[in-house]
Amino acid sequence: MRAIAITGFGADPEIMQVPAPEPGPREVFVRMRAAGYNPVDTKVAAGAMKGMVPFTFPLILGTDGAGVVEATGAEVTAFSPGDEVFGRFADYPRGLGAFAEYGVAAEDGPIAHKPPGVPFEQAAAVPTASGTAHEVVETARLNEGKTVLIIGATGGVGQSAVQLAARHGARVIATAAPDAEALVRDLGASDTVDHSAGSGGGSVADQVLALCPDGIDAVLDLVDPAEAIGDVIRMLRPGGIIVSIVGALDPDDLTEREIRAVNLVHRPSGPLLADLGAALDSGDLRVNIQAQVPFEQLPDRLRDLQHGHARGKVVIEI
Repeated sequence: MRAIAITGFGADPEIMQVPAPEPGPREVFVRMRAAGYNPVDTKVAAGAMKGMVPFTFPLILGTDGAGVVEATGAEVTAFSPGDEVFGRFADYPRGLGAFAEYGVAAEDGPIAHKPPGVPFEQAAAVPTASGTAHEVVETARLNEGKTVLIIGATGGVGQSAVQLAARHGARVIATAAPDAEALVRDLGASDTVDHSAGSGGGSVADQVLALCPDGIDAVLDLVDPAEAIGDVIRMLRPGGIIVSIVGALDPDDLTEREIRAVNLVHRPSGPLLADLGAALDSGDLRVNIQAQVPFEQLPDRLRDLQHGHARGKVVIEI
């Protein structure tokens, strides 16, 4: 089969001919129809997880995908050939990923049936970004009457987080450049603050405190490194919470300030994906696809994607 893979950390991604994976007794064998790009894909290729888990090369890149089950292992009962599915297909020890013509996934892993009304491209964009957003919002315990700032609101995770937080009844303040204000407001944000460098309107914290002089209840920080957290936390009321998805927080330090801090590590599951698929199907969750990239063009586009600013999801057509 054809796959987009690397021969070692830091190597350029290229289209290769590699053996199609063999499904185990409790795995499904899927012909991929679309895959979703996530920033972690290029970070893994660069060696960000070297030494943390075993890898096999050539390593097929990509985590998220959607396709049609072609075969199942002997012990599989939840899926059958012909089922349309979506989920996460990365298996680093076996060198497998989603940017390929075929993938395998464990029956009890992060895979779910795709609702018939949801296009493959939409489903492939959901697993990591919207799954992470769901966990971030749930961790923050948002509900009606709470005010939350979402930093990184225009990216794939952020756009889903805005929608989910608003559905919980929270007042959502979203970071957005002026040309993206309409986008995040349409998704459910009540207010926006301009995070652009040199905006002249003060820091993000200054702008938020101008809107909410008594502070806010929660910050969902999807982008900031550790050195930026000091300015962020001054927005929070005592008893507030900040959630980071990039591991930027020192929970012990913030506990002394009466702030709960959580470095969230996404833990995907089949039931969570099923819920997200249902939300997509009903229209309760929308995914903005920024670009659809043909398979043959992806190796060249990956170099640009890792340095670009997301306004939605990038999907690969397989």
